[in-house]
Amino acid sequence: MTNCKSVVTPTSVKSAKISSPSPDFHNPSLFRQLVGSLQYLTLTRPDITYAVNKVSQHMHQPSEKHFEDLKRILRYIHGSLHIGLPLYSNSITLTAYVDSDWDGEQSDRKSTSGYCMFFGNTLTSWSVKKQATVARSSTEAEY
Repeated sequence: MTNCKSVVTPTSVKSAKISSPSPDFHNPSLFRQLVGSLQYLTLTRPDITYAVNKVSQHMHQPSEKHFEDLKRILRYIHGSLHIGLPLYSNSITLTAYVDSDWDGEQSDRKSTSGYCMFFGNTLTSWSVKKQATVARSSTEAEY
């Protein structure tokens, strides 16, 4: 993939809510190794965190479509090697943001919640997680 064509986003802008079944990927071990490496890379590249989270949900039985999604992330990284986390020392203010996406995943109806924390202008901590249970309301999803 050293000579691949770069893309500007790690995931497709047009996401199909319901897609036709795709055949199983012939080398699930390779898929798992690549996803594991990308999970490690998310420590310094929060811009790929959502996309890596989505492909990692299919590690138990990856399909050809999931491998195409994985290759798209790699193509995005190839074209955005200059992106990273900036470190500034201009302020000592601690700021946190939290949000959730109630009923955002149509396949299992579970919400996704996340947070990010800044020390000054430097991102120091972040997390995105699919919630374990189905929230019955947006208030419950936020809680």
